[in-house]
Amino acid sequence: MLHRKNSAFEGLVKAYSAELYRYAYWLCRDRFLAEDLVQEAFARAWSAWTSLRDEKAARSWLYRILHNEHARLYERKRLEIVEDQDLDALEDRSLQSVFGEIELRQALHALPTTYREPLMLQVLGGFSCEEIAELLDLTPGAVMTRLSRARLALRRGGMMPNFKEASA
Repeated sequence: MLHRKNSAFEGLVKAYSAELYRYAYWLCRDRFLAEDLVQEAFARAWSAWTSLRDEKAARSWLYRILHNEHARLYERKRLEIVEDQDLDALEDRSLQSVFGEIELRQALHALPTTYREPLMLQVLGGFSCEEIAELLDLTPGAVMTRLSRARLALRRGGMMPNFKEASA
C-alpha cells in the first residue's frame, strides 16, 4: 500500500513540479523563494495525501496548496508606520518606469509575430526551446533562431529588456 502511495505521489511530483515552479515564480518573482514554495507545497501535499479524494483533482489541489503557502509568507508581516511622515512629500517613483515599460511594450508589439510569440513563451511562460518548438510545431533550431533574431531586433532598437536568456 505504501509503495503504491509513493509511486502515485512521485508521478504527481514529476508531472507538476515545473508547472508549479512557474506559478510560484510568477507569484513571488524570486527564483529561490519559488523553489522553496514548491518544495513546501509538495511536503504539505504529501502529509495530506490521504485526504485527497479524487486524484483527478490533484492539479488544482496542488495549486491551492502552493497559493496558500505563498499567502503564509505575508500573514505575520507588519508594515512599519511612521507617524510624523508628510504624505505630500512622498515621491511616486513607480511613474519613472512607466514610460520605459510603454516603450518596451511598443517595441515588443512591433516585432513580427513569428519572433514575438516564441520570445513571450520563453520569457513570460518559462518554456524551454523544446517546449516552444512543440507548441508552435517548429524545430528547436528554428525556435532558437527566432529567439535570437527577436533579441537582436530589440537590441537594435535600444529596447533590450532586463530578462535573462533562458537556456535551450
